[in-house]
Amino acid sequence: MARKVKKHYSGIGGQAVLEGIMMKNNEHYSVAVRKNDGTIDIDIENYQNVLGKKKITKIPFIRGIFNFIDSLALGMKSLNHSAEIYAEDEDDGTGASADASAKNEKSDKVLTTVVGVASVVIAVGLFMVLPVYLTGVFAKNVRNESLIAIIEGVIRLAIFLIYIVAISLMKDIRRVYMYHGAEHKCINCIERGRALTVKNVMKSSRMHKRCGTSFLLFVVLVSIIVFFFVRVDNMALKIVIRIALIPVIAGISYELLRFAGKYDNPLTAIISAPGMLLQRLTTREPDESMAEVAIAAVEAVFDWREFLLNEFGYEYTDDDDTVYTDKDGDGFEDEDAGSDGPVEEETADGTDNTQEETDGAV
Repeated sequence: MARKVKKHYSGIGGQAVLEGIMMKNNEHYSVAVRKNDGTIDIDIENYQNVLGKKKITKIPFIRGIFNFIDSLALGMKSLNHSAEIYAEDEDDGTGASADASAKNEKSDKVLTTVVGVASVVIAVGLFMVLPVYLTGVFAKNVRNESLIAIIEGVIRLAIFLIYIVAISLMKDIRRVYMYHGAEHKCINCIERGRALTVKNVMKSSRMHKRCGTSFLLFVVLVSIIVFFFVRVDNMALKIVIRIALIPVIAGISYELLRFAGKYDNPLTAIISAPGMLLQRLTTREPDESMAEVAIAAVEAVFDWREFLLNEFGYEYTDDDDTVYTDKDGDGFEDEDAGSDGPVEEETADGTDNTQEETDGAV
C-alpha cells in the first residue's frame, strides 16, 4: 500500500496582517510583524472568548456564531497592532513627542474600530441587501418564485466572486495575500508532520481547508439554499429576514468548514474544492522572509517539536532539514515521494486518525 502522511489537527489558526501574521493557539495568540530594519517584532497576548468557556459556545450550529464574532474581534485587534508597528516605523526619526505618539495611537484605535464596524455594515449591505434589490430589478416580469430565488442566489455569488477578484488585483493587497500564503504553509507543514523550517514551509501547500476564504464561500452558498426555502413577498421584510438569518447561516457554514477540516476523504475533498480553488486568488506564494515571520508567529505560541514527537513519533534535530514533495498542492506529501520523514500508514478500514477540531478557521 502506498504511504501517505496523515493530517493531525494542531489547534492553531491565523490571519495575515500588515507585513506580518497573527497565530492563535487556544487562549494565546501572537502577532509577528517584519519591521523596516529587518527585525521581527513579536507580541504575545491572551485572548478571552466572548462568553469564555460557557457550554453554549460548544453547542453545534451555535458555536460557529461565537467563533465568527471572536475571529472578527481578534482579527481587528491584530490588524490594529500591526498598523501601530507600521506607523512606528514610518515615524522613526521624526522627533515626535511621546504625548503625540500616544495621542496618535489612541486615534488609530478609534479609527480602526470605526472602520471595522463600517466594514461589517458594508459587507451586510453588499452581500445580503444588494442582491435582493438587484433581483427585484431584473426579475420584474418573472412570476416563478423558485426562479426568482435562484436569480438572487446567482447574483449574490457573482457579487462575492467579483469582489474577491477585484481586491486580489490591488497592489497593496498582494503582500497581505503573500503573508496569507505563508500562514497556510506553516500550518500545513506542521499538520503533515514536517519540521517547521523555511525549506519545508516553502514546499508546503498554500491552500488550507479551514481558511476564512472557504468559510465566506460556504456562507454565500448556504445562504442561497436557506433563502430558497425562506420566502416572503414584502421587500422590507425580505431584507430584515436575510439579515436576521446571518447567525444561522454562519453556524451552518462553520459546521461544514469544521467537518471538511477534520477529515480527509472524497466527500470532504468535494466540499472543500470550491474554497480551495478560490484560495488561489486570496493567497500568493510568499518569499522566504515571509516564511520566517510565519514561523516566528507559530513558535511564539506553539511547541511544534513536541507536537511532532507526540503526534508523529518524530523527534526533530537541527541537522534534519528534510524537504517533502507536494507537487499537486493538496497539503499531503505525494504518495510516491519515498521520503524518509514521518509517515503514517493508512488504517485497514481507511479511517483517518485526525484529532477532533476545537477552534475556528485559519
